[in-house]
Amino acid sequence: MKHHAYVKVLCMCRVWTENTPYKNAAPDYLGIGYNGFPRGCSDDKLPWSKKSKNDNPLETKYPYVCHAEVNCILNKNHASAAGQKLYVTMFPCNECAKVIIQSGVSEVIYFVEKSLENADVIYAASHKLLSMAGVKVRRHQPKRNQILLSFLET
Repeated sequence: MKHHAYVKVLCMCRVWTENTPYKNAAPDYLGIGYNGFPRGCSDDKLPWSKKSKNDNPLETKYPYVCHAEVNCILNKNHASAAGQKLYVTMFPCNECAKVIIQSGVSEVIYFVEKSLENADVIYAASHKLLSMAGVKVRRHQPKRNQILLSFLET
């Protein structure tokens, strides 16, 4: 299970509790998503590898994984994603861009723009689609390179 990931999220959200100066800054967040297989499809029965030993694309994760953007929008905490901001680690691919546009998300904030080998067209298409649809896109430059999480109150 992903217990460590959930604990990290809880520790980060702790800054919005009653005992901190951030209590009134709690975001009205769209939802949370991460890359994963569709509901009911076991991690144990599908591959997580990026490359196949015998160049069979069905032995890689790519035809099966739902990206974090899609999972976030599908698992949203609101009746609608219209007008919401979407924070993502990587610039979205063209398939995610389509879902972002169709859902009505108004702004995408990303940290890294990664150009995958032979996939430049995917990100060029994504830029084009998001621009045409009027979705604001901006890269966030963190002030620090890492986040240190404390599991205990200090």
